[in-house]
Amino acid sequence: MAHLFLVKDIAFQAGLSTATVDRVLNGRPGVRQQTEMRVKAAIAELEKQQAGAVASGRMLAIDIVMETPQRFSDAVRAAFEAEMAAFLPGVFRCRFHFAEVMKPAEMVQLLDRIRLRGTDGIVLKAPDVVEVAAAVARADSIGIPVVTLVTDLPNSARVAYAGADNRAAGETAAYLIGETLASHSGKVLVTLSSGRFRGEEEREIGFRRIIRGHYPDIGITEISDGHGSDAATGTLAAAALAADPVINAVYSIGGGNRAVLAAFEAAGRQVRVFVAHDLDADNRALLAARRIGFVLHHDLRTDARSAFRAIVGRVTSPGRAVPASLSSVEIVTPYNMPAGD
Repeated sequence: MAHLFLVKDIAFQAGLSTATVDRVLNGRPGVRQQTEMRVKAAIAELEKQQAGAVASGRMLAIDIVMETPQRFSDAVRAAFEAEMAAFLPGVFRCRFHFAEVMKPAEMVQLLDRIRLRGTDGIVLKAPDVVEVAAAVARADSIGIPVVTLVTDLPNSARVAYAGADNRAAGETAAYLIGETLASHSGKVLVTLSSGRFRGEEEREIGFRRIIRGHYPDIGITEISDGHGSDAATGTLAAAALAADPVINAVYSIGGGNRAVLAAFEAAGRQVRVFVAHDLDADNRALLAARRIGFVLHHDLRTDARSAFRAIVGRVTSPGRAVPASLSSVEIVTPYNMPAGD
């Protein structure tokens, strides 16, 4: 397997031991096909990153850890790769660790493994639970900065949060839905991927506050723990619709939007207004087809840039506080959709 990289760098990128990588590179027996594919993917990732790297400057290797649906992790990967190529004067190399569902114990095990292996920083989207906060504290205690992405861990030792103001985003969704339904009675189906994520909780809090204060005639029904997957979210949505004939609007915090729409269609029900989050591939297609009305979008490249700056700031000036940096929320319709990356 031809390559231009050190075995230890390939092993770091692939999350494997150097001995395993050496067996794969030299075609020795006893290697699973899945392991060989991981090594090939790591080499391809290194080649892509090297193509956009700058010859001078310090190379910072960071780990991006996320529990999130693949459609969102794909968008995050694209944003970090684009910003990585443009970020100067430092040069970043990113290793991505994505899973659609990850138990807290698995998340902690991964964070501890990264800490023991060594890294210049961690960018983390994780549930706000005590075990994860403790793992963040262990990383911080040995000088590894952790930046939370999209959803915060405010009671942890993270050095910065990169993302939007989630409470304001929820308030914006309430305004859009409230004004649309103002002359109609109705109820909003609010979908969360999981109640464990601080960012989703803050969106819901902001949404409920505005609905309660300004649109008291609009009801709310919540479904949760679909983890953004179409199958689980669709089942939850169908059950909610069957139980409540008044639901006629959707605020999708947690994704699975195609499945939610399919549940409405199967029930023969109309959606008067549908507000979603993030311009991933699914939401772009649904918005272009006018199957959803609004997408609350914030620029993931801005978040990536904020994360890079926070890590560089902590690496170069360990005692200096990292200032907060929130990305703005944009209301996207079929008529002002930005071009894809």
